[in-house]
Amino acid sequence: MVREYSPETQSNSAHEHFPPLQSGDRLTRPEFERRYAAAPHIKKAELIEGIVYVASPLRHELHGKPHSRVMTWLGVYQAMTPGVDLSDAPTVRLDLDNEPQPDAVLLIEPAVGGQTRLSSDDYIEGSPELIVEVAASSAAIDRGSKKQVYRRNGVLEYVIWQSYENQIEWFYLCDGDYHLLSPDADGIIRSQAFPGLWLKVEALLNNQMAQVLEVLQLGLNSSEHGEFVKQLGKN
Repeated sequence: MVREYSPETQSNSAHEHFPPLQSGDRLTRPEFERRYAAAPHIKKAELIEGIVYVASPLRHELHGKPHSRVMTWLGVYQAMTPGVDLSDAPTVRLDLDNEPQPDAVLLIEPAVGGQTRLSSDDYIEGSPELIVEVAASSAAIDRGSKKQVYRRNGVLEYVIWQSYENQIEWFYLCDGDYHLLSPDADGIIRSQAFPGLWLKVEALLNNQMAQVLEVLQLGLNSSEHGEFVKQLGKN
């Protein structure tokens, strides 16, 4: 959550004292935002089903490296797809009880028909078309309550990289439920929401980024990606 303070805000904050933000707190979204803004030492906190989750310090091998690979892959796709935007760990206002901070968000811009909008204070509101989370393990909330929150709010695709198990699950929304997208015979997963967004799963898991980008380029050169770009340009 980006914290920007005007002189007036700084003056007011000096006279306001909020309880500390702690995991397990049950808060409304406005109260969560007030406490989060008053705790600049906290780098990542989320509100999931009205419950606060404050992230532990992030490890290099289990989070930092996988996160950087995801952003490289998605960044190239976004750069070559006008009308698509990408955000790194943004706060997302989904509903009154849920304000996650996903590791990566790929979205169709509102001006060309996307599901989200940008608030006056520069936060994403609504459901991004694709969310990626890097989870330490399969026991993380990313596979439980957070997955259900994303499904209920209409996030079209949800990718979970379980870094301890070193595996990726890619879900797409169909008839109100998440279904698993499986790699084809060549080990490639093709996005349903973002034509041309192709992923060579084993290459990503094994840090073979040149191969990841080679396969992505094939997707960007495909006719389906070309039609998608044309469609976005008509809106």
